[in-house]
Amino acid sequence: MNSFTPNLRRVLCIGGGPAGLYFALLMKAREPSLEITVIERNRPFDTFGWGVVLSDQTLANLAAADAPTAKLIGNEFHHWDDIQVFFKGRQVRSGGHGFCGIGRKRLLNILQERCLELGVNLVFETDATDDQALAAQYKADLVIASDGLNSRIRQRYAEVYQPDIDLRKCRFVWLGTHQTFDAFTFAFEQTEHGWFQAHAYQFDDKTSTFIVETPEAVWQAHGLDKMEQPEAIAFCEKLFAKYLGGHALISNATHLRGSANWIRFPRVVCNHWTHRIEVDGRTVPVVLMGDAAHTAHFSIGSGTKLALEDAIDLANEFESGGDIDPVLEAYEARRSVEVLKIQNAARNSTEWFENVPRYTGMEIEQFAYSLLTRSQRISHENLRLRDTQWLGGYEQWLSGGKPIAPMLMPLKVRGLELKNRIVVSPMATYSAVDGVPQDFLLVHLGARALGGAAMVMVEMTSPTPEGRITPGCTGLYNDAQQAAFQRIVDFVHAQSSAKIGMQLGHSGPKGSTQLGWEVTDEPLASGNWPLLSASALAYGEQNQLPAAMTREQMDQMRDQFVASTRRAAEIGFDWLELHCAHGYLLSAFLSPLTNLRTDDYGGSLENRLRYPLEVFRAMRAAWPAERPMSVRISAHDWAPGGNTDADAVAMARAFKEAGADFIDVSSGQTTRAAKPVYGRMYQTPFADRIRNEVGISTIAVGAITDADQANSIIAAGRADLCAIARPHLADPAWTLHEAAKLQSRDVDWPKQYLSGRDQMYREIAKQQQLAAALAAAPRAAEEEQ
Repeated sequence: MNSFTPNLRRVLCIGGGPAGLYFALLMKAREPSLEITVIERNRPFDTFGWGVVLSDQTLANLAAADAPTAKLIGNEFHHWDDIQVFFKGRQVRSGGHGFCGIGRKRLLNILQERCLELGVNLVFETDATDDQALAAQYKADLVIASDGLNSRIRQRYAEVYQPDIDLRKCRFVWLGTHQTFDAFTFAFEQTEHGWFQAHAYQFDDKTSTFIVETPEAVWQAHGLDKMEQPEAIAFCEKLFAKYLGGHALISNATHLRGSANWIRFPRVVCNHWTHRIEVDGRTVPVVLMGDAAHTAHFSIGSGTKLALEDAIDLANEFESGGDIDPVLEAYEARRSVEVLKIQNAARNSTEWFENVPRYTGMEIEQFAYSLLTRSQRISHENLRLRDTQWLGGYEQWLSGGKPIAPMLMPLKVRGLELKNRIVVSPMATYSAVDGVPQDFLLVHLGARALGGAAMVMVEMTSPTPEGRITPGCTGLYNDAQQAAFQRIVDFVHAQSSAKIGMQLGHSGPKGSTQLGWEVTDEPLASGNWPLLSASALAYGEQNQLPAAMTREQMDQMRDQFVASTRRAAEIGFDWLELHCAHGYLLSAFLSPLTNLRTDDYGGSLENRLRYPLEVFRAMRAAWPAERPMSVRISAHDWAPGGNTDADAVAMARAFKEAGADFIDVSSGQTTRAAKPVYGRMYQTPFADRIRNEVGISTIAVGAITDADQANSIIAAGRADLCAIARPHLADPAWTLHEAAKLQSRDVDWPKQYLSGRDQMYREIAKQQQLAAALAAAPRAAEEEQ
């Protein structure tokens, strides 16, 4: 026994890639008494592949884990700070990105040499076809399954590991060249069949990785699926000749023939990472690590990073001295969360490269910005830290004048001028009486109109009494309600520079429910009113069964929406939005999960769109032509069999043709079966796709919490407006305060609050100066030593 951790004497790593080798050396360095063996099918010091990329942050993690190994690796790295983008005959270069390239073969050789130095047993030219036999042969107490992307161990115990493997849409080939690049290079070339892109970076004095990628359909259209390797390489050399400087492209996969060189990236996720086998009467855990457990797309260069950090995490956990089982449970619990974060970012990056045509209408300035921020992990202010001059120039280009925070740029829509790009989302306050807004709504909306946002939106307001969500929701179907709204609109127009919008919607199957701070979406204890929907399908087990609308009821409802539209126009609302999301009445027509009709309004998406479009067209005809109108949709049902973002594109096109100016892009809430993948700005990719594929302006909503995120969304062209909800509940002056954090004066404060403004700017400036000084102090101390 050793003091490192009880009941662990022998470790077997199956697979001599970065994960297995690095885990072996870390464990041996920390507890020399351990017997550690690494099984590798290739010959000693022989490997395949070109270069790998690690960030400066990953290098710091390696240095903390094992300084001697990190030093050896660091001595071999080719470091660069710049990223260069070539697109449509132009180029953009930005700096400060901090990456390192190293040959995969050299990296593994270093890890092998370090393992041998420490006394790790390396066994080469052994094909691990039977992990149980190997575990018995080496009397292992722990088996690390680090056998890579096509892990046999993961496949053998698939029922336990439960892998989910998603083959992505693009084909790519991993090549090399003796052309050297002084920046990480992205090159985009258009052919008669579509776009190709190259990812190129130097990893030693004379060699660069050169990955060529294109969508499957484009790859097939060029006949690359039928070409032998030399012909396919010649095709790539000709296509990217201007970047190769006369150098050839080289493949080291000479054992592969034809299209086998071109693969689709498999995104691997495993629900469980540990399986237990019986070996000589003992229970031995078999733990997935690296690509065997998970993958992340090469476009964010994180596969090797994840493998190395898996090894660091598990070695650290063992050093704590716990028993094997709780150590493995803690490892899986922690690493699975971290990996999920990387994979979410990698998914965004992957989808960007799969959909390059979506962005090719942009000028290179915005195209490059969109590329740099594609994962949503690199933000606007992060880019400023990396390259202040470049970002300032981009802000100036984007605004067409002086540099300005993108979220503070003005916007004109039809005859309406918005002073910036921030909208206060329509948020139910449940404070109306018989549909009549009370003083609370006047103060609520008035405060936020004074808080710097370009526009405040009224909560979803019903055109009928029965269309309210709760008894506390607003309506616009009688004179008392109109008069109360008139008072609010007049205040906003007279006392602020903000605009105000009305959102009209009918609750459908989600109506007659309790107030938001009671039990959300559940029916009233008493006094429920009858419900209508596309089909007789209840929202939940406790909710009422709505009646499927008849054609007569549909006509009547359309006319009620129009009547409310006319009232909104008379009041002087600047903007009108039709709510077709979240499982309410018109959303119930759109989703196949809630529309079970067999008439002309059910079945195909074209049919399901028919009634919502009919209502919209009638409202648009009644709404003043100079005022904008938007539609809120659920761009994804997040449930099997429901609408996806591809359906949302079709919806957006239909509403655009009907006269919509904006699509307000939300998602989910259409069914209780929905399982959204939450995260910061998690709905923004839907707004991005609709904006750039359909060519209609969009509003991004959902988990947008600070100016940095809003600036990134607007600057990248992912949306034209950002609707901020919960942050505005906590801070009515969210826009003013976020602008103050940026030290931007491109906002107008109410004159009554100017003294508070000046004090806030001074205090924030002091805090930022102090934070900068504290951050610089450790660096100064290091320099003195």
